[in-house]
Amino acid sequence: MKLALFAPSPRARRLADSLIPLLGKEVICWSKADPQGLPSPWQAYGDPKDPTAPGSLAEAVAQTWPQVQGCLFILAAGSVVRLIAPLLQDKQRDPAVVVVDEAGRWAISLCGGHVGGADALARQVAATLGAQPVLTSASEGLGIPPLDLLGDPYGWRRGAGDWNGVAAALTRGEPVAVHQTCGTRLWRQAWPADHPPVASSPPHPVAQIWIGEYLSPATGIPTVHWHPRVLWVGVGCERGTTRAWLEGSLRRLLQAQGLAFEAIAGLATLELKQDEPGLLELAQAHGWPIEFFPAEALAGIPVPHPSEAVRQAVGTPSVAEAAALLAAQIWGRGDRAFERPSCVAEGKATLLCPKQVFTSETEGACTLAIARAAQEYSPRSGHLWLIGTGPGDLGQLTLAARMALTQADVVVGYQLYLDLVDPLLHPGQIREASPITQELQRAERAIAWAQQGLKVAVISSGDAGIYGMAGLVLECLVRSGWDGIRPSLEVLPGISAFQAAAARLGAPLMHDFCAISLSDLLTPWPVIEKRLQAAAAADFVVALYNPRSRQRVDPFLKALQIFLQARPAHTPVALARNLYRPGETLHLTTLGELDPEQVDMLTLVLIGNSQTFRHGERLITPRGYRLGEPT
Repeated sequence: MKLALFAPSPRARRLADSLIPLLGKEVICWSKADPQGLPSPWQAYGDPKDPTAPGSLAEAVAQTWPQVQGCLFILAAGSVVRLIAPLLQDKQRDPAVVVVDEAGRWAISLCGGHVGGADALARQVAATLGAQPVLTSASEGLGIPPLDLLGDPYGWRRGAGDWNGVAAALTRGEPVAVHQTCGTRLWRQAWPADHPPVASSPPHPVAQIWIGEYLSPATGIPTVHWHPRVLWVGVGCERGTTRAWLEGSLRRLLQAQGLAFEAIAGLATLELKQDEPGLLELAQAHGWPIEFFPAEALAGIPVPHPSEAVRQAVGTPSVAEAAALLAAQIWGRGDRAFERPSCVAEGKATLLCPKQVFTSETEGACTLAIARAAQEYSPRSGHLWLIGTGPGDLGQLTLAARMALTQADVVVGYQLYLDLVDPLLHPGQIREASPITQELQRAERAIAWAQQGLKVAVISSGDAGIYGMAGLVLECLVRSGWDGIRPSLEVLPGISAFQAAAARLGAPLMHDFCAISLSDLLTPWPVIEKRLQAAAAADFVVALYNPRSRQRVDPFLKALQIFLQARPAHTPVALARNLYRPGETLHLTTLGELDPEQVDMLTLVLIGNSQTFRHGERLITPRGYRLGEPT
């Protein structure tokens, strides 16, 4: 997304400098000319020494407007309205416009909220500045996904329709019917259950949302179309058949069958056609992938209309029908698509249009067939964020984590952790909660969605790489044959429980320390016991995670005995529970006086080493510096 940044004053420029890395490489930065000059990458307007520069901010905006997809102003909103008013055409063509005040308190989505991406840009800017995003679209107020972005995360394509009419019905809360014949139903999880159209189809709808490979019949009510890309077109053609003839023939075939052009996922044909100009031009013009199959692969696909003449010519009795079916089967497999429980269509590929021949005396000849995959194709490249959300207070969440949460299509995690980050989430995002014992299922579902092109945030409390989900997700990826590239992946660190406890306590981790989980669900107790003995003997400061549950009491009692055998009873101990969350408690005691009844699964137990000492409500572990006598 190419952006323009307008920051007229020096104060606005200083604020803008923190945003430039967020905006990426393709950003045009404008500011008022300064007698001392402007640093890179700023361009000046109103510079009397440069006759080629725009003479005013209005001229700079007008010059840049047609070159970019978004404009970010650090300026008063009223001034921005007057600047852009003469340039506005319609929401399909205008760039997104976001306004930030010079104090950096508000990020206002002014124009192009949905289609233009202003709402998303405002959220990202707000996350960077610690500002409040101001979004005034109707869907934002209702807490429903934007209608005109509904299918974007899944690679669907928008079709024709009365988008304003259907959006208005949704805004008024009127009955809106949904007809869906293919594609994932995952989008419904982002829709409030008490708001149409998640409810079953009403008896007297005033509008409808049509999701499928076919075009809707005339109904007399406002209708919009979203088309999952499930159609694979098998193509056989003479050498030299033109792109125009191929496309025209395909459109005639689709129209005759009532199928949507936007529902095409890609083309499929014989390997011999890898250098066919017309076919390559057609695919490139519409951004379609082409599957080229060897003759022996196509020969193994049962088809309704095999041809011996075709087999004699190219080694397979079918090209168009077999290629369409084989491509649809490949892209309908679970390893390239959404998990089956979230989909409408099930089963094998279906041949919707048997082969038809189209001939022209001047432009060539082609044979076309159309098959439907069980699940949709998405051209998007998926991404996984493995996020540590810290101890629970949003103020302890890193900027990188905030940015990721604003951009994710799906946020996956234990319900408690989802609740903690809920204020940062927005309508249209899917919240996938699962019980605390279903980590493996959580990881597999997140990977499946990312493989289909979704941007997925997997959240863990504390740090994702410390008793969190990072290791499990990476293990599952490696086991699935991940190439390390698709889906792309980032691990975003967070403040772990022992770090949060240390901050509350003062400086207990100033020397060597370790963390040990007492949960024997995944690690055998003899292994845990050996680690406890080694840590106690080595004089580490030790953080004990998952110390004690209602059913699992003995491991903690045994751990206490191990430390009491290796360390004095007066060794300082801290019990930290729900740090940075409601109900926070921090209790200081010693190994000898520790009451096991005060410890549960939400408690972190921090045991000092031989040098750790208490000063008031603080714990300090000396690093070894030589200090003078106290005053």
